[in-house]
Amino acid sequence: MTVQPENADETSGLLSSTASRQDAEFPRNDYGAVTSDCENSGVPVVAAVAEPKYSNSYIARVVAALLIGVFTSSIDASLVLATHPVIASEFGDLEDSSWLFISFMLAGAATQSLYGKLSDIFGRKSILMVCYGLFATGCALVGAGQTMWQVILGRLISGSGGAGMMALVSVIITDLAPLREVASWQSYLNVIATVGRSLGGPLGGWLADTIGWRWSFFGQAPIFLVAMLLCWILLPESTASSPAGRNIDMRSSLARIDGLGAFFLGSGILALMLPLEIGGQKVSWTHPLVFSLIGAGIVLLFLFVRVEATWAKEPIFPLRLFGRRNVTMSYFIVAAQNGAQLGMMYSVPIYFQVTQRVSSTVAGAHLFPAVIGNTVGGIVSGALIQRTGRYRNLILASSLFSMTSYSLMLFRWQGQTGWLESLYVVPGGVGTGIAQSAVFIALQAAIDPADRAVAASGMYLTGTIGCVVGLAASSSSTQVVLRRVVQTKLAQQGMDESLIEEVIKKATESVTYIDEAPRKVAQVLVEAYVKGIEYSHGKKYHLLSFGANSGPLVFSSLLCQRRLVARFA
Repeated sequence: MTVQPENADETSGLLSSTASRQDAEFPRNDYGAVTSDCENSGVPVVAAVAEPKYSNSYIARVVAALLIGVFTSSIDASLVLATHPVIASEFGDLEDSSWLFISFMLAGAATQSLYGKLSDIFGRKSILMVCYGLFATGCALVGAGQTMWQVILGRLISGSGGAGMMALVSVIITDLAPLREVASWQSYLNVIATVGRSLGGPLGGWLADTIGWRWSFFGQAPIFLVAMLLCWILLPESTASSPAGRNIDMRSSLARIDGLGAFFLGSGILALMLPLEIGGQKVSWTHPLVFSLIGAGIVLLFLFVRVEATWAKEPIFPLRLFGRRNVTMSYFIVAAQNGAQLGMMYSVPIYFQVTQRVSSTVAGAHLFPAVIGNTVGGIVSGALIQRTGRYRNLILASSLFSMTSYSLMLFRWQGQTGWLESLYVVPGGVGTGIAQSAVFIALQAAIDPADRAVAASGMYLTGTIGCVVGLAASSSSTQVVLRRVVQTKLAQQGMDESLIEEVIKKATESVTYIDEAPRKVAQVLVEAYVKGIEYSHGKKYHLLSFGANSGPLVFSSLLCQRRLVARFA
């Protein structure tokens, strides 16, 4: 049985609107924004009014059902971070433990671009259920895996399903609610996702210590099956968007998929991201494999552009979207915010473990204020957008919050950080929370309804790329500076070269080595770690770092503000 409210489907105009006399001269999206050409003309945009086809109570039921998948997948992300050493140790392959989450991220980046267009062809509901099914299958395979590479295969499958999940959930909400209200509903998703990521680590550790890590993955599969059932019952029936009508056979639908473009885009992104994961760790940055992958990635992306521009009838990602200023600026902001946030989340626990010799649990707890800030930022921005219909100033504020946070940590965290100064992470969390809600609205307000799914997929893809780049940059710069400082300081103390290399090897494998090292060596390691974290945020070249961190602020100032449609009273 499927609920179908008031004859609507996702490919028709879900929200009709009655324009006021003032905005009759401007074209409008049929789902929530007046779309005057403010990027070129500077003409102020006025509000329109939308008559809802879906009640708030119905939207609330749908969102509640969607939260199940969002919450579980968010738990999974941090659960793997907490348990990957235990999993890899069982197979005697601790060296490759990082591939349990690297494979997930790479699979997501490679397949992310597919889901927007597939949902346009086959419908949001069908493709979301496919995502749930892939995630459940991957979790079951991880739980049943008998070798490390079987487990990694399971993570690849889960990553390909997880890639489309959050993007499709966001687009479904955009289909159901006026755009002015979407940020408010979206904030609940962000809160649940943040809570899930916060609980995953402790839950994963507890399950690994009690019933075993396998059950932490087996247990996710039935939850996603329940999510699939609720999705089938509650989501409105959807049809393929086709000019020829609704009764299109499967062969015609499959023919609409831009398979060649999807292959070139996914392969190109994968080739460019892989060096960020293996460079400096598995192989040196000067290894021929690194240059080969980068070269292949550039060629593949060039071929993607050629295919989309000259051959594809229905491009997997229409290149014309890059001609919209709000689209390109939104993508840059999301990538920069996500990269900075993940870099901070990587650095903060290491900083406190090294400088205060606390456990990993206590060190990780120092991120909790940022989680609270993220939650508050998301809820407040959603409420303000719903009340005022404005998002541009909120995005500017999010950039200022983030710059304040990172600047305070950069110049004030020098090794003796008290509890009050540890709260410098809060503005960064607030900034990211605001951006998660407001940037999505800025993007959706700038495009035609037919492009909402592919544009959303593009935003989540750039966010993933930002995360990978931010994590790789923080990790690599910290390790490089650590090695350099330890080499110099211990050589000055007269230590033998072979012993210095042994110290560096142990220090890069585990921060707990500081507790085992001789006192003078431990002091050098603390200094080296702190300098490494400073350099990961650009300490020496602080003007360049400030310019990079101010990027989202510049991009935000270039956004075009569109007044959003309000729900008809």
